[in-house]
Amino acid sequence: MDFYAVLDRVIDLLRSRGRVTYGALKLQFGLDNEQLEVLKDEIIHAQRLGTDEEGRILVWTGDAEGTTAIASQPDQTTPSPPLQQNHPPQIEPPPTATHPPEAERRQLTVMFCDLVESTQLSSLLDPEDYREVVRAYQSACTEVIQRFDGHVAQLLGDGLLVYFGYPQAHEDDAQRAVRAGLGILAAMGDLHTPLQQEKGIQLAIRIGIHTGLVVVGDMGGVGRQEQLALGETPNIAARIQGRAEPNTLAVSEATYRLVEGYFTCESLGEHILRGLSQPLKMYRVLETSGVYSRLDVAQPRGLTPLVGRESEVTFLLERWAQVKTGQGHVILLTGDAGIGKSRLVQMLKDHVANEPHIRWECRSVSYYQNTALYPLTDLFQRTLQWQPEETLDEKFDKLEQTLRQYRLGVYK
Repeated sequence: MDFYAVLDRVIDLLRSRGRVTYGALKLQFGLDNEQLEVLKDEIIHAQRLGTDEEGRILVWTGDAEGTTAIASQPDQTTPSPPLQQNHPPQIEPPPTATHPPEAERRQLTVMFCDLVESTQLSSLLDPEDYREVVRAYQSACTEVIQRFDGHVAQLLGDGLLVYFGYPQAHEDDAQRAVRAGLGILAAMGDLHTPLQQEKGIQLAIRIGIHTGLVVVGDMGGVGRQEQLALGETPNIAARIQGRAEPNTLAVSEATYRLVEGYFTCESLGEHILRGLSQPLKMYRVLETSGVYSRLDVAQPRGLTPLVGRESEVTFLLERWAQVKTGQGHVILLTGDAGIGKSRLVQMLKDHVANEPHIRWECRSVSYYQNTALYPLTDLFQRTLQWQPEETLDEKFDKLEQTLRQYRLGVYK
């Protein structure tokens, strides 16, 4: 069999299969290295019917480029098509090689979550039962983490390594991490009760959070690659988790400065952590403060004067004066982001602070977008001070008593 006969058979094989390794071609057609190189040049460069992939695989591109195989020995009974002199042949650019993304330098909030005394727990349970407990724990944690757009980088047995700020960055990643941590503690409370009743075990976790600079990118080799953050930030988060009390959330001072005012925290003092030359100040996060606006957080420190909104301020104050005389009003305040809508509302809140009034404030939050009627349920939570341990009937009674103050009825 001459070279062009082999060429035609290889083209037919490549067209039907799409991808063929060079080793398979050598075995199938008895080619040596020199013959294989000539064959590659003919298909890739002369005929433009294929591309090389990683020096190992020949990939068919003939159909994708709208071309067909050109027989090296044309059938003499078939007339040749006329030459298209007015349309020069289109030369396709060579395929560009794709490279994996380089590692990125980012500020990241890292969370470590770990089961307390997992070794003792595993010794008390059958391995299959212990596996089910760990899977339930990981599933509960992952559901909360995904709600706040966190990224579970690794499942470390009974521990979780979580990134907030990678691969998707947000302006409030530190807040998201802390809210996710509190959500995990609440979810573990729901998981703890059935486990205690069914298996008689006490389930507890510790959570540590730290914010700092990392370099994050692909790590590992062929067959196992992970996107890991390198630097001292993950190590510090792990150390903080190890110092936290069971069923508590501890954060570093760096994270605390980013979330201060949004949560109620208590200082845990300075701790000497392994690998650090200086003591690290830690805080325990107790609960959310009910504040979502950065203006509410900055209010105690004082705000800069509002400039250039005299007409809007006058309009709001006039409507407030009319409301006090018994004329009800509804004001819709709209505009592009960043023009000062929240600042105007804050001005009105400050103006009426020393006058008799009732203010109910509802806010939408992006990470609760899948929670039905969240602004209203959050308002009830804050106004009625519902507690997690209260039953639905107890919460309903609080709602009923509050509505009766305004001569409103409620129906079950």
